[in-house]
Amino acid sequence: MIEHNTIEIEDNLLAGVYQKFPVIISKGKGAKLWDNTGKEYIDCMGGYGVSIIGHCNPKIQEAIQKQAQDLITCHGSLYNEVRAEFAEKLISVCPNNLEKVYLGNSGAETVECALKIARKFTKKKKIIAMKGSYHGKTMGALSTTWSQKYREPFQPLIPEVQFTSYGDIDKISEVIDNDTAAIIIEPIQGESGIHLPSKEFLPALREKCDSKGTLLICDEIQSGLGRTGKMWASEHWNVKPDIMCISKGIGGGIPLGATIARGDIMDSLKVGDHTSTFGGNPLACKCGTATIDYIINEDLVDKSYKLGKKFLAGLKELEEKYKSVREARGLGLMLGLEMRFEIKEIILESIKQGVIILYSGRNIVRLLPPLVINEEQINTTLEVLDQLILKTESDRFRDVN
Repeated sequence: MIEHNTIEIEDNLLAGVYQKFPVIISKGKGAKLWDNTGKEYIDCMGGYGVSIIGHCNPKIQEAIQKQAQDLITCHGSLYNEVRAEFAEKLISVCPNNLEKVYLGNSGAETVECALKIARKFTKKKKIIAMKGSYHGKTMGALSTTWSQKYREPFQPLIPEVQFTSYGDIDKISEVIDNDTAAIIIEPIQGESGIHLPSKEFLPALREKCDSKGTLLICDEIQSGLGRTGKMWASEHWNVKPDIMCISKGIGGGIPLGATIARGDIMDSLKVGDHTSTFGGNPLACKCGTATIDYIINEDLVDKSYKLGKKFLAGLKELEEKYKSVREARGLGLMLGLEMRFEIKEIILESIKQGVIILYSGRNIVRLLPPLVINEEQINTTLEVLDQLILKTESDRFRDVN
């Protein structure tokens, strides 16, 4: 299919809900992508964090091929050994207080499940979410997502959700009460710009939840599975949630989500309370097991930590070098570069130079590369960013004068 037809067909036939980049991607391998002309790119978007173990990982290919020959779908009302194997594997790498899992297909689904469990288990109604949060766009998840541009067209959302300041335990203390079922939080805020809490915040939040009989829900959809240099971002602060939401990379590129909770909390769900036709299908579960095995066997958590330090150090050099760079921040390979200008042109120019990067709002470069990225690819990305920031500063200086 020629380029014109591909773009025209998608623009005409698909819902126009995505900010499109002017490139047609046809192939991927590891941390690289190729477009329909054969041009190669370093992928620092990573499918918004999905491609944790790289594109077309051989272990995922093998899992798909093998499982597709045996059984692709199996409803949750029937037992299945592949599903059981995945559940056991997943629980083994989760915080040790989380004992049972509900399987779904996406991140937003895992949040919906978490909110329902929290209300049923606690018999309370109020949910507290953070300003700057992003938890998805289905109705319940959207109700805990901060951005008004996402929320406003779909009001009214679910009731009794209140927002407060991320990282400010005093503000949270003002709104939490004895009718608060849960606080939902990203340990590191992703879409709003890679914001990290202080070292005191999450432990204080855990203590505050315990004092009020409130459940702590950690949304690890973007930050989990080694992305930040720990298996789970909450581990950086030695905090264990009551409920944890994961998705994105867990299926190695195949849609898969999981809500993991303490056993007593998950047991509050009874037959028929919350189900999914495709949840826990053998194909996705086989890929989930392969993904966890690959992360462990290839030591990707430690690699993410070490490569992330190098990547962040390079970004910090750009911060020191250019006045237009406000701040470089992040943990592991979950990184952000906040600029003092809108970055649309940097995004588009980086694609022309063979690097695909992501954005957070209008002025923050977000970097979520596969954990299999190598130092050479990181250095190339830094060189491209260096050139583009230099050019942008020069152009802005010339315009002023």
